[in-house]
Amino acid sequence: MRVVPVPQLFDNYAYLVIDEQSSEAGVVDVSDAGPVAEAAEREGVTLVAVMSTHHHPDHVGGNMDLLAMQPDGAMRVFGYAGDAGRIPGITDPLDDGQDFELCRPGGSSGLRGKAIFIPAHTRGHIAYWFADEAAVFTGDTLFAAGCGRLFEGDAAQMKASLEKLASLPDETRVYFGHEYTQSNLAFALTLEPGNKQLVKKARDVESLRAQNLPTVPSTIAEEKLTNPFLRSDSEELRASVRALSGESAVDDVAVFAATRRLKDNF
Repeated sequence: MRVVPVPQLFDNYAYLVIDEQSSEAGVVDVSDAGPVAEAAEREGVTLVAVMSTHHHPDHVGGNMDLLAMQPDGAMRVFGYAGDAGRIPGITDPLDDGQDFELCRPGGSSGLRGKAIFIPAHTRGHIAYWFADEAAVFTGDTLFAAGCGRLFEGDAAQMKASLEKLASLPDETRVYFGHEYTQSNLAFALTLEPGNKQLVKKARDVESLRAQNLPTVPSTIAEEKLTNPFLRSDSEELRASVRALSGESAVDDVAVFAATRRLKDNF
């Protein structure tokens, strides 16, 4: 599997997910069909599927335009079954834990993936995990050093969703929906300035962004070391959250919720 980030809008990413044996590709989260079609042509691949993580227009707004560029019935559209009414063009609804193959409609072989239900940013958010390829596409739930806003869920739900993702193998590459990494790390450093891994990652990301290079992918291992939303058990973080928020957050969910409120106002 080869993954090609495709910049979308201001700071979004779509991703071509390429099966190098068949030269077929799926695409994760299409907000703008034109750059996706151009990237597919440039990479010499045939688009066979769209994988939508959630219903927000900056992740599905290009679905119908991309479908219109293909022959009728030539592409699948995956999305969460419970949110099918909000995923434009959906053909293949997926439930939590459901396996799927990334191949053309009627095809019988392709990259094998699994849907992971991770609600809170929206009530119908899923990730696409390719275990054999050690890659997961997390949309707006898990970012590098961050997580999505709680639009349709609460802190406990988001924490549980992030813990699902954190339970994947450490080497799993994380492909996220937005280029928020530099800002996320700046916030994380206000909570854990003594975290050496965090300081190093911030320095590395600063160098990448100075060259206008993307910060994807991260890995699950990196996120467990540097993402404040996976570090509610850190004593340094907990002390900083209490000091900055003025809240006497004690349990992990309360710390998480206070951290999210601080980030909302950062």
